[in-house]
Amino acid sequence: MSRRCELTGKAAQVGHKVSHSNRKTKRRFLPNLLNVTVMSDALGRSFKLRVSANALKTIDHRGGLDAFLMKAKDAELSPRVLELKRQIKKKAVTGEVAK
Repeated sequence: MSRRCELTGKAAQVGHKVSHSNRKTKRRFLPNLLNVTVMSDALGRSFKLRVSANALKTIDHRGGLDAFLMKAKDAELSPRVLELKRQIKKKAVTGEVAK
């Protein structure tokens, strides 16, 4: 399983561990990933995703998964989540026509 957030695209970064004597050795900074189940209000079902803690806070701040996906850039989303975004958009359009 890759260490990449499905919503924000956050992945492992490379940097230096710096000792007290200022020696530098390579190290990896890993994102804080969580396996979570999030609910889509438009589709009425839940989805299991691997997201960063930061993305989880942003989902709550924006008012749910649907609102988060509508504002998210397609380049950052995983292919699985892009399909989910497409379904939500389709549901929103058909919901508007039915009213």
